[in-house]
Amino acid sequence: MALEIERKFLVRDESWREHVQASAPIRQGYFCRTPLLRARIRVFGDKGFITLKSEPGVMTRYEFEYEIPKADALEIIKCFSIEPLIAKTRYDVIYNDTLWAVDVFTGANTGLVIAEVELVYEAQKVAIPPWAGLEVTGDRRYGNSNLARFPYTSWSDETFMAEALW
Repeated sequence: MALEIERKFLVRDESWREHVQASAPIRQGYFCRTPLLRARIRVFGDKGFITLKSEPGVMTRYEFEYEIPKADALEIIKCFSIEPLIAKTRYDVIYNDTLWAVDVFTGANTGLVIAEVELVYEAQKVAIPPWAGLEVTGDRRYGNSNLARFPYTSWSDETFMAEALW
C-alpha cells in the first residue's frame, strides 16, 4: 500500500538556497477530481508521471505514482487538463541529514514558496529548519490541486476563508 506522509511549511526566507542539492522544473495538470481522488499528470525534469492521490487527510493519504514517457505526459496535459497548470521548480535541500523539497511556484502562484518533508510515520520527529515558517500541513488551500483551482495570486482577505473551506 502506497502512503504519503508529509508535513508542509511556508518558507520565511532565502537561506535554504545555501543547502540546495539539486533542482528541476515541474509542470502538472489535473485530469480528475472527485471527493475520493485527485489524478494528475506531471512532467518533473525530463520524466513524466501519472499520480493518483486520495482526498487529503491532515498528514497521510494514499498515493500511487507511476513513471510514463515524457512525451505522453505532455500530450495528456495538453488534451485532458481540467484546470490551469501548476508550474514550479523543486529544490532538494538537506537540513539536519533530512531531505526537504522546497517548491518555488511560478505563474498564477508566483510568490508562494512551500517546504515539505516526507515522513515514514506520522509521529516521526523531524528538525524544523530555521527557514521554515508557518506549518500549513492541514491547510488544504496549499495543496497543489487546490492551487490549480484557486491560485495564490488571486487570494484576498474576502476569498481566503471561502477557499479554505473547499
